[in-house]
Amino acid sequence: MNYDLSWMLDSALELPEAQHAILVSADGLLMARSKEVGRDHADTVAAAMSGMQSLSRTVADFCKSAGPAVRPQWRQTLVEFDHGWVFLISAGEGAYLAVSASPDVDMAEITFRMQQLVGQLGKALTSPPRERADIQP
Repeated sequence: MNYDLSWMLDSALELPEAQHAILVSADGLLMARSKEVGRDHADTVAAAMSGMQSLSRTVADFCKSAGPAVRPQWRQTLVEFDHGWVFLISAGEGAYLAVSASPDVDMAEITFRMQQLVGQLGKALTSPPRERADIQP
């Protein structure tokens, strides 16, 4: 699959204070990046996001309350820095969406926008490419 999904990631950054977005495969490969992120930097961040997601899933039992033997499901990882936030959520089977933002971002709004984008990405990632009617097989 070689679809250019960068325009979809750029649309998620229309929220004030949102900065960068990348789409990452579960094995840490970059699938798409917003236009302001350089390729080398995006590759490095993609590998890190995959590891961060894996670590987050590993510690799921840490927030488990006593009760049924059902492992808590990972939903989101949020990391705060002096200069901003990184949000990481599932973007479907084997993919993750990471978005960075300044410290002043509306956290509820960016999470909502990310969920909307995941819905759009899911359709794009699962839809087969259209075939041109004027080409004969």
